[in-house]
Amino acid sequence: MAATGVRWGRRLGPVAFGVAVGIALTVILMAWPQRTLVQREDQPSTLRYRDGFTHHLGLYRERTLFGESYHLVIGSDPSLSYGHRVEIGAGGSLGVRATDWTSAGVRVRFTTGHELFVPAALFISGR
Repeated sequence: MAATGVRWGRRLGPVAFGVAVGIALTVILMAWPQRTLVQREDQPSTLRYRDGFTHHLGLYRERTLFGESYHLVIGSDPSLSYGHRVEIGAGGSLGVRATDWTSAGVRVRFTTGHELFVPAALFISGR
């Protein structure tokens, strides 16, 4: 009888370890990558682009196992799931101070003092 119990104990250890590793990996993979909308700006109602849509700008923070990055998405999709994507540096971490929408495009001013201009041709007509 004792020999059977010892065999089960030897088998149960690796199985329990495998289950624990599997649970840990599942938790890690579900937590990353993490994409968070930090700030949203909408085109003013007084401005119309040639495609006739209202455009939106979103500042996103993305956390992965390899670090943190920021990017803008500009487009006509209100959910910001599709649009022109612009990778930005750590300057995005403090947020957008102001946006200036013109017929030529949108100028984004960050709280760090950096500015970025995105021509309208890059985000109108479904881009």
